[in-house]
Amino acid sequence: MNVNSISQIKVNPKIPQISPGDTVKVSFKVKEAGRERVQTLLGLVVRVRRGASGGNFTVRRVTYGIGVEHTFPFASPFLEKVEVVRHGTVRRAKLYYIRRLSAKEARLKERREKVVEKASVVEAVAEEGEAEEVVGEESAAEEGTAEESAVEEAVAEEAEEAE
Repeated sequence: MNVNSISQIKVNPKIPQISPGDTVKVSFKVKEAGRERVQTLLGLVVRVRRGASGGNFTVRRVTYGIGVEHTFPFASPFLEKVEVVRHGTVRRAKLYYIRRLSAKEARLKERREKVVEKASVVEAVAEEGEAEEVVGEESAAEEGTAEESAVEEAVAEEAEEAE
C-alpha cells in the first residue's frame, strides 16, 4: 500500500467530535437479502482510534443482558449519521473495563459544559439591548427585548438539559 493513498482517505463529515464515554446514536446502512436499509445503534463509545488510515470508533450496547460491540471506521461510506446524545465523564482513553461491570455500575456521569461563557454572552446581549433603548428608537427597543427573551429561553433550556 502506498502512503499517499492512505493519507488521501477523507473523514466522513457527518461524524461530530466524539470521545470515549459519550453516548451516541449511530445510523448505518446494512445490506440484507439484496436490499439496503438503515439501522440505528444507541450505545457508549468504548474507544476511539485515530491514525493514518482515518481511524475508527467502537460503540457498545447491552441488550437483554448480551453485550454487543460494533466498530465503525470514520471514513466508512455506510455511516448515515452519528449524533451525540450525551457526553460522559471518564478518566481513561479505552473503556474496556465497562465490559465486566453490571448495567448499574457501568453508568457514567455526564460531562458538564462551561456555563460561565454562556452567562457572559447573556450579559453582552443585555448590554446591547440597553444601548439600543438609550438611543430612543422604538423599533430598536423592541428588537432588544426580543433578543433578550430568546437568549433567556435558550439559557433556560440548557439549564433543564443540565439537570
